[in-house]
Amino acid sequence: MPDLLIKNANVISLEEVLADYSVLCENGKISRIAPSRAFQNASADKVVDASGLYLAPGFIDLHTHAIEHYLVDNGPEDLAEICKLLPKYGVTGLLVGVCPRPKGEGAQFLKSLAKVRSQGSQILGFHLEGPFLKMKFWHHEAVSSSPSDQVKALIEAAKPYKAVFSISPDFEGILDLIPLMKENNTTIFMTHTAANVKQTKDAIEAGAHHATHFYDAFWSPPETDPGVRPCGAVEAILADERVSVDFILDGEHVDPVAVKMALACKGPDRVCLVTDANIGAGLPPDKYIMYDGEEIEFTYPGGPARRTEKSYEPGSLAGSGLTFDLAVSNAIKMLGVSLPQAVRMASANPAKVLSLDKVKGQIKEGFDADMILLDESLKVLQTWVRGKCCFPILKQ
Repeated sequence: MPDLLIKNANVISLEEVLADYSVLCENGKISRIAPSRAFQNASADKVVDASGLYLAPGFIDLHTHAIEHYLVDNGPEDLAEICKLLPKYGVTGLLVGVCPRPKGEGAQFLKSLAKVRSQGSQILGFHLEGPFLKMKFWHHEAVSSSPSDQVKALIEAAKPYKAVFSISPDFEGILDLIPLMKENNTTIFMTHTAANVKQTKDAIEAGAHHATHFYDAFWSPPETDPGVRPCGAVEAILADERVSVDFILDGEHVDPVAVKMALACKGPDRVCLVTDANIGAGLPPDKYIMYDGEEIEFTYPGGPARRTEKSYEPGSLAGSGLTFDLAVSNAIKMLGVSLPQAVRMASANPAKVLSLDKVKGQIKEGFDADMILLDESLKVLQTWVRGKCCFPILKQ
């Protein structure tokens, strides 16, 4: 007998909402999807009557560091709690965001994180936001005297998961490191850069095909001819059809018009949403302490994290208070996109970035049964990760 039947749902596909459809799941996979009338006599171990609610593919967060009281940089215990909590916000898969550790500590710390076995959202890899960045946001030396050996050590430490590196195209020697980083069809992200057009194009040609928290920490080159706007990493990325991008859509990290421009340049399948969530995301506005002792503050739900006067750069951005359900709602409100497009930016598009688009990101036969049930306000009511209910609200 099938494991799970979700009936009478409005299923969100890539381009439309399929009214009154039902979904059958077996062994963690979607085995059948069809109009509900075709399931009148169907049965399963667990049956959920969606009663016209939305059924969407689970969200995939490519860039997140924390949720509520838990922060990845605090260690494996916090990561385990993060995985348990994220289904509450519709996240069924994540790249675990890891900040640079002091030189010599990174691989060991990453190895401890890789031992975590999630009881909720699926770990899809580790996103190493450094140390191979030109514009640093940490205070210690994190690059070893042999960067290539350091890359290999981090890749080994992340196993059985992939290590996804964020790099700056203008980081000295990066073109020698990218071939190591992209082995096994691994995505490479670009960020924290003031690269010029040539540096960016060289990095893209070498294999860096995604830009994370695009527009944030992407400095413009200096103006050399008065009145002539210089081009840099942003323009080179927008111009290359091979490169996908993601945005922190909280209304302050980036002007929504930049996201609209990216959609116009990239089309519907190459623009993603992320949270870049910091500790305190999902909690009431307040002040919270990061792992390095710096204090941050959120002034409204889903707003950016900003360093307080007790930190080294008061008022500066330090991630976000976004949860992924709110990011999807913001896409509809701020960008004017359709519900299917907003969900696509949170599911199918991130899956494509990670080369998982044949198994994740859609409610489609043969795909992983990663699904979320949403009400009309897009509040998450129930979440399944590979067919297992990880956030139960409705009675089954």
